[in-house]
Amino acid sequence: MTFDELNLSKCADGLLPVIVQDAVTLKVLMLGYMNREAFDKTMAERRVTFYSRTRQTLWTKGETSGNYLMVVDVYVDCDGDTLLIKANPIGPTCHRGTTSCFDTPEDEGFIRRLQAVAQQRHRDMPEGSYTTKLFIKGVKKIAQKVGEEAVESVVEAVDGNRDRFIYEASDLVYHLLVLMEQMGCSLEDMERELALRHK
Repeated sequence: MTFDELNLSKCADGLLPVIVQDAVTLKVLMLGYMNREAFDKTMAERRVTFYSRTRQTLWTKGETSGNYLMVVDVYVDCDGDTLLIKANPIGPTCHRGTTSCFDTPEDEGFIRRLQAVAQQRHRDMPEGSYTTKLFIKGVKKIAQKVGEEAVESVVEAVDGNRDRFIYEASDLVYHLLVLMEQMGCSLEDMERELALRHK
């Protein structure tokens, strides 16, 4: 993709609006603007660079804080006049120290972050990690833990204990994510399957 392929006819001052989304959690992080130079720098360095309308200069997000936005994917909207950048944030995105510049719940999308942790544990197998121990024990042990947590979740649901149910269901989801990683599948695979069934 090049800057010339974009449609700037409707963009104020020739600046392209850019929405940045966490590539893992899908949480919307911020909105900024790019001119040609900011776009080219972003594409070349794979770190999000904006054009600051107030300072009228380029601004690489994280250049002073170290909280960079590392580009994963770039999408153009249907009119060609807005970008969506999926990025891996290094630290908080907002100057307030929050994950997002929007006041959405901080833990929004955390299940996807947890999936990424399980995937990383499987790749790196760090010593002392409970997740590593599960992977070492293999699919039978992981599946057994999923079964145990499912039963415990059902017991708490039948007893009507909401807080305990949330606790046990959280254990169930964690162990299910580990089992899914062991089986070479992901939340995205489940989403595709559920979407097919919904049709």
